[in-house]
Amino acid sequence: MPRIMIVDDAAFMRMMIKENLKKEGFSDFVEAGNGEEAVTLYQETSPDLTLLDITMPIKDGLAALQEIRELDPGAKVVMCSAMGQENMVIEAVKLGALDFIVKPFKPERLLQTVKNVID
Repeated sequence: MPRIMIVDDAAFMRMMIKENLKKEGFSDFVEAGNGEEAVTLYQETSPDLTLLDITMPIKDGLAALQEIRELDPGAKVVMCSAMGQENMVIEAVKLGALDFIVKPFKPERLLQTVKNVID
């Protein structure tokens, strides 16, 4: 079973993502509340996929993405962004993000993206 790291400063958003993925049989999760925690946890746990929010305190998702990709050029990262953050999404793709999900997301879109990236 793939390990998925969920990074979002909102605990309810992490829980919502986790619950949706659990319904599809995923069960190995790592959670971080900001980009700094995400980089540290990435090194410690080597997740198969990272779902990374863009706007967070301490270290934003773009900075975390850049550091994770420096640590592991093959890292599979999907960005999560709110509406109206198109410029940041474009920057994230340039930095190596494989895809993005716009919040509020539809569960089907989340699941399809996760399956596409992991397979």
